[in-house]
Amino acid sequence: MLCETSKICCNVKSKVQSTSVMQHCDRVVCSESNSDLAALCVQGDGLDLQDDEVQVPSDTRVADGNFGTSSFNLRSTDNLPHVGDFVKDKTCSKNVGLQPGKNFYLNRLAFEDQSSSSRHSVISLPELLHPVQSISQIFIATFTSDILWFLSACEIPSHLPVTVACHNTERCWSSSTENRTSAPYPEFPNLVVVFPPFPEAIAFGEDLKRHGIGCHHPKLFVLQRDDNIRVIITSANLVPTQWNAVTNTIWWQDFPRRSAPDYSSLFTQFPGREVNQDPKSDFASCLAGFIATLLTDVPSQAQWIVELAKYDFGGAMGHLVASVPGIHSYKTPYMMESRHYACAERGPSGSSGMKFLGSVEASVVGLSYLFHNATDANGAKLKKLTSFLRKSCENAKDLSIVLTRNTNIPADANAVSIHVSNPIEFSEGVDCVQLGFLPRNIAKWVSPLWDIGIFRFSGYVCPKEALGAALGGNNKKVRLILHVLQGPKFQDITKMMQPQHVIALCSLVAAIERCTGLWRLQEVLGQYKWPESLDSEFVYGASSIGSINAKFLAEFSAAAGKRSFHQFDSEESDPEWGCWNARHESKDPSIRIIFPTIERVKNAHSGIFPSKRVLCFSEKTWQRLRTVDILHDAIPHPCDRVGHPMHTKVLSVIFI
Repeated sequence: MLCETSKICCNVKSKVQSTSVMQHCDRVVCSESNSDLAALCVQGDGLDLQDDEVQVPSDTRVADGNFGTSSFNLRSTDNLPHVGDFVKDKTCSKNVGLQPGKNFYLNRLAFEDQSSSSRHSVISLPELLHPVQSISQIFIATFTSDILWFLSACEIPSHLPVTVACHNTERCWSSSTENRTSAPYPEFPNLVVVFPPFPEAIAFGEDLKRHGIGCHHPKLFVLQRDDNIRVIITSANLVPTQWNAVTNTIWWQDFPRRSAPDYSSLFTQFPGREVNQDPKSDFASCLAGFIATLLTDVPSQAQWIVELAKYDFGGAMGHLVASVPGIHSYKTPYMMESRHYACAERGPSGSSGMKFLGSVEASVVGLSYLFHNATDANGAKLKKLTSFLRKSCENAKDLSIVLTRNTNIPADANAVSIHVSNPIEFSEGVDCVQLGFLPRNIAKWVSPLWDIGIFRFSGYVCPKEALGAALGGNNKKVRLILHVLQGPKFQDITKMMQPQHVIALCSLVAAIERCTGLWRLQEVLGQYKWPESLDSEFVYGASSIGSINAKFLAEFSAAAGKRSFHQFDSEESDPEWGCWNARHESKDPSIRIIFPTIERVKNAHSGIFPSKRVLCFSEKTWQRLRTVDILHDAIPHPCDRVGHPMHTKVLSVIFI
């Protein structure tokens, strides 16, 4: 999703013209539905269109009258600088954009040339990569791909390292890490195709590892050079049709190289205990977290996370909003109240002075082995553990646990045991009872980073869950909140990092809890106040409309800042007061959806076929919405794009 907040005022009369590209509005969101990298919120001037005043005719209707139309009256801003002097015959501009990061651009379609009226606001993929010779490595995330076309069209050198993360239904659902990568082109020995894993939590069917609803749908490029790194976010997949024949949006920005790597930038910064008030400052950590999630099963590509630490993303002009497949809820990475912090070498001690970097949600394993087998034949350990846990339950607080490295367990050299001590008489040297172990997939990255002192870890469990599991209750899972802190050797991380530590760091960055999807959108846009005294037009346009309902639309609107202050059916003392919900959405729809009509698709220059794999609208949703004043025709702009398919995703909020 691409999201822009513009300071340009809108002159809106009556209703809103449903165009494919919204511009110059108070809040603009160009979104990629079901995407992994869901949004980029940018402060800038919007898409540059050349007309001084653009007014799209409002007489376009579908024959059956199921779509409504309405009118925009938009005033453009000052023209953006020329994209560059283009050279024909596959050579590219040497000056690609003078204001990267501040504006959205459209892709250059095949029929456009230097004389096109929209030449100032379009750019091609080869131009974005120019000069290719200075690129040291490329990372690409896409849904569909034609890699051979990309290598040829952009003249990629055969030796250049290229990582392409893309969707593959069979491989993404496979539990085998061997199926996670492919090297399909021997003539490009440094090109690796990655198939990111889908979590079992969203699987269904008899074979939970191979069926589900996951989709890897982002469109992202990261171009690393010695002096800078370029981040490109677009709505186009890595296929020639979408770059040459279908309208898509593009944003990019270059970030300078640091004098020395800053590994703390890979984590969201927390001054004291307060969450940073400027979400743009976490551009690097959001980008690193997203890429690490895709590469967590691919050790050979973990170096990407280390490379990101070498560049300064502090000047980011936008906000990243990432979404990955899974079951998510609102999470605040906060520093829990703690009386103790444990580390194996020193025993329990205060955690003050150790900078908090984030938290990881894990679990405790091995309870059955420790308390229901011959290891505790007389039940003495269980009784002692029960005593400690019951005391903690009385205090109704999370229980701080002691983590200890176990280097003498042959079955797992990375083992980390979890101990519980007397919560009333907690002091150094006190006798502890082992509760269990860290899961092996967590311990494999905790231990290498802990052993060399660059990170420290503390943990908390719910005593009631632990007590129930220890006593053999139905719920065998004990949730563990693992806190990550800078270790005493953190400042020496560059000197101490070995290949195994790079892999562990990538897994750690991927595991850190962050707000994702709508929660992240709300986190970012929550800083912008929705004017209570003004009416608003909330228009969303995309190439794919799924099985949306009032509940989802309400949640989407609420995440973007919609409130129900004009509804007087509750009091301010009500916790739900002011919250926009499904009931409000059903009564007074907040979003209008723009989507090409059937007639518009039929009358395209090349007929229906070019839109066959581009446009998607759930039939059930269509039948439910076709009689409601929500659907509106999508009219391409600039006018020379009329008759060509659109793959843009635009959300516009206009205050009247």
